[in-house]
Amino acid sequence: MNEELSAQIKFLIEVDKMKGILRQTLVIDGTRRENDAEHSWHIALMALTLKGCVAFEVNANRAIEMALIHDLVEIYAGDTFAYDKDGYADKEIREREAAQKLFSILPSSQAEEFKSLWEEFEQMLTPEALYAAAVDRLQPFINNCNTNWHTWMHHEVSKEQVLERMAPVAKALPQVWGYVEAELKRAENMGVFSHRIKDFAR
Repeated sequence: MNEELSAQIKFLIEVDKMKGILRQTLVIDGTRRENDAEHSWHIALMALTLKGCVAFEVNANRAIEMALIHDLVEIYAGDTFAYDKDGYADKEIREREAAQKLFSILPSSQAEEFKSLWEEFEQMLTPEALYAAAVDRLQPFINNCNTNWHTWMHHEVSKEQVLERMAPVAKALPQVWGYVEAELKRAENMGVFSHRIKDFAR
């Protein structure tokens, strides 16, 4: 192998570790926590599936690229739970250091490309980044609503916290926002946000 291909293979071997990074969200059958690789695959597929619902012109392929890359840094930085205020205190520092370490495995031109995609996602300033962020937040929302609100209940998450977290969905996917509101109403009616579930029947 030439030097460039050798570096790419080394990177691909390293990112297999993503399969071992567990998130707080359960898979929809409720049997276990999902891992980062599953989450990234799912939001990439969502970005492909929902591209017709985006409220503005968007390069869906670039959003898919961001979806696949944005959580790779968690191989070294770990997953920071979305509603963990303490965890967010040093999240940016941890993830920037992780990005530098991970992407430097690649050939220099590709390292810059991947790091640029990661930074674009984090800044959420482009249409593609906003769309990628929207599906990134929609995916665990859907899983939570289909696993008896497991994560919200376990961490005593409030409705206001969920609404704040889901703001990119309202901006990028207004057609989907009705679904979000309906599911939040259902959760509220079931006592999820008072953390007293009356009945799990849908």
